[in-house]
Amino acid sequence: MADDEYLHDIVDYTDDNLDADDFEDIKYAVKLKDVSRVYKAGRIEIEALRNVNLEVKLGDFIVIAGHSGSGKTTLLNIIGSIDLSSSGRVHIMDVPIGDYDEAFRSSFRLNNTGFIFQSYNLISTLTAVENVLFPMQLSEKTPSKLRDEAMKLLERVEMEHRADHLPWQLSSGEQQRVAIARAMANDPPIILADEPTANLDGDSGAMVRDLLAELNSMGKAVIVMTHDEGIIQQAGIRRFKMDAGELHSDV
Repeated sequence: MADDEYLHDIVDYTDDNLDADDFEDIKYAVKLKDVSRVYKAGRIEIEALRNVNLEVKLGDFIVIAGHSGSGKTTLLNIIGSIDLSSSGRVHIMDVPIGDYDEAFRSSFRLNNTGFIFQSYNLISTLTAVENVLFPMQLSEKTPSKLRDEAMKLLERVEMEHRADHLPWQLSSGEQQRVAIARAMANDPPIILADEPTANLDGDSGAMVRDLLAELNSMGKAVIVMTHDEGIIQQAGIRRFKMDAGELHSDV
């Protein structure tokens, strides 16, 4: 297929021992071509995405704004391999992800995409460090090695002192910092964030914005759905807007 001509010998991106050299030949972290998503409710069809085209390279910082119901979350779910497009082609790390079954996609997204949600989505029965460890469950590393790595991630977000606390014992800002540490588990090349500062106060929001910028400076592709002007107005960001399922450049 002409659209896949740039594919090379595919690296095993379900491997949790990848390093920077494995990504040198990647052309696109994300490439969407004429992607649409249609949901059916009885006889009614709801077109959540309409012919979306997007190219994102490693090191890009993408911000997408748009009102509720415009298709932002649907787009994020497709990029994150949680949902599949109804038509069009989706390549993540040059892999035509829609060509693979759910077992592959599940392992693939664990190692290639880190998710940050507006509502944090921490597991209520797990401590902070256990939440960070959760995406590492398929790793072949020893439990002690994994716990050391999880603690280092909590240190990066200044939450190591709360490692053994449950989510209900943490403030909103602390929960989001744990969620960011979890998103960094397995050192994924792509970070996806859905309104990551929406429920946070000024200081916590500023810390999250700084952490996103830091992750981008490490060469990761960062894609954020947000209305936060503090993120939207940062220098060097590519800005887009979703409207009725269509993606428009909003430079």
